[in-house]
Amino acid sequence: MKLSNFRVVITGASSGIGAATAIAFAREGAQLVLGARGQEGLEDIARRCRAAGAAATDFGIVDVTDAAAVATFARDARDALGGIDLWFSDVGIGVVGKYQEVPIADHQRVIESNLVGHMNEVHAVLPVYLEQDHGIWVNMISVGGFVASPYAAAYSASKFALRGFSEALRGELKDHPRIHVCDVYPTFVDTPAIYHAGNYTGARLSFPPGALDPERVAEAVVALARRPRATTAVGAPALLMRLAQFVTPISKVMDGFMDVWSKQAAHAPDTSGSLYAPPRGASGVRSGVRSGRESESAQHAQPHSALVVGAALAGALVGLQLLRRRD
Repeated sequence: MKLSNFRVVITGASSGIGAATAIAFAREGAQLVLGARGQEGLEDIARRCRAAGAAATDFGIVDVTDAAAVATFARDARDALGGIDLWFSDVGIGVVGKYQEVPIADHQRVIESNLVGHMNEVHAVLPVYLEQDHGIWVNMISVGGFVASPYAAAYSASKFALRGFSEALRGELKDHPRIHVCDVYPTFVDTPAIYHAGNYTGARLSFPPGALDPERVAEAVVALARRPRATTAVGAPALLMRLAQFVTPISKVMDGFMDVWSKQAAHAPDTSGSLYAPPRGASGVRSGVRSGRESESAQHAQPHSALVVGAALAGALVGLQLLRRRD
């Protein structure tokens, strides 16, 4: 079933998973409103969406940590589309480093973007859904919502909290069966976020093996437009994610791994990445690291920032293996 004229809003749409999802919906003939902080990135993805066949494409500059700005963005999107069928909250940032060595303002910024920002988005779109008596909210979380990540304490806090937030919303919306709250939990994904994260480890980060293509996550989000469901895991079984959080050695194993890695990896200076301002230029969908070609944003960014989520999963798997050996 094609999603022709399906009305979709995506935040964090200027790069990575958000960009890949916008293009995937465009190929279905959807109507799109895209939001992010960076104009150049939005213009680039909007152009790609039009080329891919979107029925209509519009975009707006918005920082999801600004509740008033998000409310205005939601009203403008509703007016432009004539309603909203699916809203994809994809904004996510991170900062890597020992908790006490990262400025507290950076930790706060991660919480504001990854948790409060998503809450602002729901607060803005939920009245539209209640008036329509239908709608899908897709909440991008990650395996980090189940597996804690040493060296990314604020990121872990935000993702665990997002999972609880979604569960609470589902309870409140039990009398509205046509309004769906859908969580997406990918493992590590090859996106330009590798260049956008803050980094206070003193070391250059890189992707762990097995990073997912962002298009695979985009396919999962598009599938939710056809069949909404509460939990979608991408890259690992949801049951494994749920069980991993109860294996107590994981965080200790992961912390030891990060300690060793940070001393052995190539040196890199501290940076706040794009926590406080959008990256310069168009970032695109993928990082370009695995193909040997860096994205445009990488040419202007510190090339040592990376997502820790993948390493968290690796730590989880290592912890499980250690338990097997112990047994």
